[in-house]
Amino acid sequence: MNAAASTFDKLNPEQLQAVRHGRGPLLVIAGAGSGKTNTLAHRVAQLVVNGADPRRILLMTFSRRAAAEMTRRVERILADALGAKGATIAQGLEWAGTFHGIGARLLRDYAGAIGLEPAFTIHDRTDSADLMNMVRHELGYSGTSDRFPTKGTCLAIYSRAVNAEAPLEAVLKESFPWCAAWTQQLQGLFSGYVEAKQAQGVLDYDDLLLYWAGMMQQPDIRATIEARFDHVLVDEYQDTNRLQASILMLLRPTGDGLTVVGDDAQAIYSFRAATVTNILEFPANFSPPAQIVTLERNYRSTEPILAAANAVIALAEKRFTKNLWTDRQSAERPQLVTVKDEADQARYVVESVLAERENGATLKQQAVLFRTSSHSADLEIELSRRNIPYVKFGGLKFLEAAHVKDLLSAVRFLENPRDQIAGFRLLQLLPGIGPGHAKRIIDKIAAEADPLAKLREVTPPPRSAVHWQGLVDLVGHLRADKATWPGDMGRLRVWYQPLLETHYEDAELRKEDIAQLERIAQGYPSRERFLSELTLDPPEATSDEPGVPLKDEDYLILSTIHSAKGQEWRHVHVLNVVDGAIPSDLSTGTNAEIEEERRLLYVAMTRARDRLHLVTPQRFFVRQQAPGGDRHVYAQRTRFIPRTVLPLFEDVFWPKVAPAALRPLPGATPQVDLKANMRQMWQK
Repeated sequence: MNAAASTFDKLNPEQLQAVRHGRGPLLVIAGAGSGKTNTLAHRVAQLVVNGADPRRILLMTFSRRAAAEMTRRVERILADALGAKGATIAQGLEWAGTFHGIGARLLRDYAGAIGLEPAFTIHDRTDSADLMNMVRHELGYSGTSDRFPTKGTCLAIYSRAVNAEAPLEAVLKESFPWCAAWTQQLQGLFSGYVEAKQAQGVLDYDDLLLYWAGMMQQPDIRATIEARFDHVLVDEYQDTNRLQASILMLLRPTGDGLTVVGDDAQAIYSFRAATVTNILEFPANFSPPAQIVTLERNYRSTEPILAAANAVIALAEKRFTKNLWTDRQSAERPQLVTVKDEADQARYVVESVLAERENGATLKQQAVLFRTSSHSADLEIELSRRNIPYVKFGGLKFLEAAHVKDLLSAVRFLENPRDQIAGFRLLQLLPGIGPGHAKRIIDKIAAEADPLAKLREVTPPPRSAVHWQGLVDLVGHLRADKATWPGDMGRLRVWYQPLLETHYEDAELRKEDIAQLERIAQGYPSRERFLSELTLDPPEATSDEPGVPLKDEDYLILSTIHSAKGQEWRHVHVLNVVDGAIPSDLSTGTNAEIEEERRLLYVAMTRARDRLHLVTPQRFFVRQQAPGGDRHVYAQRTRFIPRTVLPLFEDVFWPKVAPAALRPLPGATPQVDLKANMRQMWQK
């Protein structure tokens, strides 16, 4: 047996069937923990072993980190199959990334042919919302007597309409009914927003897909892009939206060389306009229909955990039929833990986590998951009180930290001086320059052929003179010597540091993030690549996050369920498994929303390898905006675990109260006759 054959013989029969499939369209339904990533990596490697040019393979994943991991796996597999030359060949896999990342690369290549400025910059969601707000203000909607939707809501409406390929009226009716009265004004706002982006040479996230789809509708351009790739493979297909599906169908209309992998039971991103319909209807898009290979063997969880998870998802209305199985036997069923309230829930979780640690599981091998970031508030207090380090995912992101955005705005303004949002933020860092003054400067230089050169002619306020001259000198130096990247970041950091110390009381803490940003820049060949890729796939951590431990410490993982997708831990606790939290009381308006909440619980359950604790507080704190304020409710167990499923769980009540403690002491004499007091209240 040759080395290549033995490499692929490690796969199970279903994985091998997917890996060795021919050129026709293929759908791989990969259950949780079934080796999805390994299977897809082996399929890519098999194509290369069979003679495919890795430079002509397009691999699209949910995140850039996933693409990097996939590429590393392919390299290891090819090295195992072909020896040293296999690893060298794998380096040709240069078209691996996210839909948005691949779209950005193609738009750079074809910018001249489609009327785009080649030096366009990309706005993240925060900057896009700010630009939307600028247009909103210019149109007079911020001062209206009636409540016009906020900038964030306007951007969300715009984004959903684009990604769902749906008319504005339909989006408002289905997802934003309280904004329906503003349909005409929103139409005008979105038109102005598009014009502003084009005038400033910026694209937002949605444009990366929208322009790509538009490109693919031009026969000549589509033919050249289609001819670039012999094989197209897509991971996490259940998390794609209508626009992404349209791009894929334009790229591979016959399904030739097309493979998509995903799990309809883990479709949990409808808030990003993703639709499970894409994967459910994929086979019928082709004639003959795409072949379906189902991966049902789970390598992660014990049999009792899988049995409970299977029972929860089996009640779903629409799904591909599959039943995960494993040979990991255990006598321990997942626990359904009832506690009095969220304070007791926090104490239970901490005691359970510490007990597992005493039994040999490190804190890092354990995770606490929750539907919404705010659900962990009581637990974070308890962890801090008990001096237990933790890291929380699903909260503040690195690029959302104000000081990081400050410096990135400077970089973006250098790259594209017509980017008004970047310039607006940058100028307001300088003392004496407020919003009005910054706007006048931006408007003045934007009309010039060379906006950056025009900066030298601007007369700054006296208070900002020193910093202004430093900025002008820095711009001139960096423009004169573009080959200094990534040294640009060092010079910008030196200029920004005095401003950092002026604007933020905790400047010392924030300096580490600025240093980290400079280190990140070292990994990119150009300013443009740095800005594009950092915006499209930002890092998670920031010093603003609560509970970041020392580097040499063990720490507990706290995570929203959405952020936990694709991860696994030995022991998992899931908080607030009650109606109102899972499903969220904001996501029960339609059957589709309820079904996604069911899938969310399924994703949480299938993160556990050895032990699973679902915690149900009887008294649940609801945070709301209503006039009555916050309130407590008495909650019931989530509807996704009905009576018929209960035998698959172990019922636990915490804390356990000794029966004797519930009975009155024998012979005890009352200290006060309260009944008499009650009678006397109403006696004259």
